[in-house]
Amino acid sequence: MSNHSTPHDLFTTGLRRRRLLQTLAVTSTAWATPSLWAQNEDNKRPGGGRLVLVFLRGAYDGLSAFVPYGDPDYYAARPNIAIPKPDGTIQTALMLDANFGLHPAMAALQPLWKDGVLGVVPAAGSPDATRSHFDAQHHWETGVPGKSSHTDGWMNTLSGLKTGTRPAVGVANALRANATAIGVGEANPMILAGSAAVQLVPKGQAATRQGALGDHRTRDAVLNLYAGDDALSRTFRAGAESRAQTANTLSMDADGHAMDSAQMLAANNGAGSAQGLLLDAQHLGTLMRQNKQLRIGFLSAGGWDTHANQGNISGALANNLGNLAATLVQLRRDFSQPNDVVLVCSEFGRTAAENGTRGTDHGHGNALWLMGNKVNGGRWHGAWDGLARGNLHEGRDLPVRHDFRAVFAQVLRANQELGAADLDRLFPGFSWDATLNGLMRS
Repeated sequence: MSNHSTPHDLFTTGLRRRRLLQTLAVTSTAWATPSLWAQNEDNKRPGGGRLVLVFLRGAYDGLSAFVPYGDPDYYAARPNIAIPKPDGTIQTALMLDANFGLHPAMAALQPLWKDGVLGVVPAAGSPDATRSHFDAQHHWETGVPGKSSHTDGWMNTLSGLKTGTRPAVGVANALRANATAIGVGEANPMILAGSAAVQLVPKGQAATRQGALGDHRTRDAVLNLYAGDDALSRTFRAGAESRAQTANTLSMDADGHAMDSAQMLAANNGAGSAQGLLLDAQHLGTLMRQNKQLRIGFLSAGGWDTHANQGNISGALANNLGNLAATLVQLRRDFSQPNDVVLVCSEFGRTAAENGTRGTDHGHGNALWLMGNKVNGGRWHGAWDGLARGNLHEGRDLPVRHDFRAVFAQVLRANQELGAADLDRLFPGFSWDATLNGLMRS
């Protein structure tokens, strides 16, 4: 093979390099940081509070988190994995009222319940009865149950409503938008997909690294290729700078001092789905504090599909629930302004009865949690029929007594100051649920 390159070879290599850098430039726009958006003179701070949604992918078992210990059918259906009735010890459910208790691994949330800032809708979900993770997650993220066709994510639409964003034409226009939404952890969550510009941050420790452009020689060489004034060059430079600024922001403590890498690794606690959620929540809080324009946040964690060896007060699910509780405590520290609200949900629940491998299978209704000063907390809301077989969906699942969109609509009216027309745009075809009118404080 010849060691000499022909003009055609050089042209082909250059073209491939150019395409690779174009892809990197487009991807890098997701790293948009506070200063980038603040440069727009037309920025207007949106009304309402901050909203954070935590999505538990894989269908978490709400009947273990929010324990219906007052229902004898719960213990009949789960002889091995039920959470024991409260007896005042940490080996049983923690009493919330005469009917429901909290999983002991979630003990950190009990003070929030007592303070009246944590509430739950125990039988919420999608009106579509699919047991497909893929389809159900799509329905939740687009706000359109029963349809899996492509459409914008409802949180992206919400971001556009708050900023008056029109559909973007190319990357350069997206950079000029007033981004109010941020997602930490996932590369491209459907819920944030759409025409409104959003900020996306990698999960865990990756968010604190600048990648290949952290090497000054590589950075200088690449940026020299994009030193022009064309749209692609401006976009690439903005993305590279935003990634560096994001990494620097997340590498500083509250006083602006560089954090020791061992400290960051300890916070990650070995990573893992629900374990990594805590670190992602810390990053979300840091970035939203630094940039007041960011008002909508999204987090997610997998590992909730407990078909076997689910455990009860200990085990895989208990570990995940403990990490979830720690995450919510962290979010409460960062999002405790009068109108801030944090939501926790999953695509569907799990069967009321345990299966032959001491796990639970795909179900229907589930517990949906709400946290914030605006939440009428310290109580549960909506309907609860119990777990007698005749009350179950298809004789096996907790029914959906409240459409998740109706729950979200209550929150968004109070938290984001949305009217009926905006809610209909976010959730086409949903119906207002007057039985939830006491969910939020006026």
